[in-house]
Amino acid sequence: MTIDDALAEARARGIDRLDAAVLLACVTGRSRTSLMAHGGDRLDATAMTTFARLCDRRRGGEPLAYLTGEREFFGLRIAVSPAVLVPRPDTETLVVWALELLAGPLGGQRPAVIDLGTGSGAVALALASRCPSARITATDLSEAALGVARANGQRLGLPVRWRSGDWWQAVAGERFDLALSNPPYVAEDDPHLAGLAHEPRCALVAADAGLAALRRIVELAPAHVSAWLLVEHGWDQAEAVRGMLRAAGAAAVETRLDLAGHPRCTGGCWTSGC
Repeated sequence: MTIDDALAEARARGIDRLDAAVLLACVTGRSRTSLMAHGGDRLDATAMTTFARLCDRRRGGEPLAYLTGEREFFGLRIAVSPAVLVPRPDTETLVVWALELLAGPLGGQRPAVIDLGTGSGAVALALASRCPSARITATDLSEAALGVARANGQRLGLPVRWRSGDWWQAVAGERFDLALSNPPYVAEDDPHLAGLAHEPRCALVAADAGLAALRRIVELAPAHVSAWLLVEHGWDQAEAVRGMLRAAGAAAVETRLDLAGHPRCTGGCWTSGC
């Protein structure tokens, strides 16, 4: 069977054209451009068997990133596994906002930054790649997730201090200039969970209509944050999160929109002049 035949068969089985090309590139070790330019090349039996299995898993709803083992995030190739969420483009909103603060109000020093619930380490590593002067700590309750994050840090050669623990518990007694988090914020009865069955539920779902983890992070922030806290949340949770931040004494509370124009990140600060 040729490359063109394999891709056509995958599409006939309901696999998206780009997904099929990405999977075949992963199997063969060739670029998608090379596959397109040499569609008449024949595939060996091993490649065909592996490709067919990956296509079956993709048809079953498994994220493409789990099948290829990686996802691009903020220009970095982040390795992922079922132990961590697949990094989403919307989360880059959080990184962009943080970099603005690190280049502005928190610039001119070596700011202490923490990423709570780091998962694959994508956010922490993106910040480390763009702001080498920052002292970055990243935490997660899941040892499996931290294993993925540490491996990403080592492979990319980016210095991040990894800590195990539940939110602020992992850094008891420490304070940070900037804290970020993309915590679980999906409600337990959200109908969209059916389409996320392959990703770790503990990294997606929170009690209290999805607000429990956000509330815990915000309420304890004054004991750990010297300046700014930024959190990602659901499109319909911005007002609730702004209320939490104001109740915790934060000023300059603001919400940022994601790529689709939905309220996605909210932050505030506890320092004068913010």
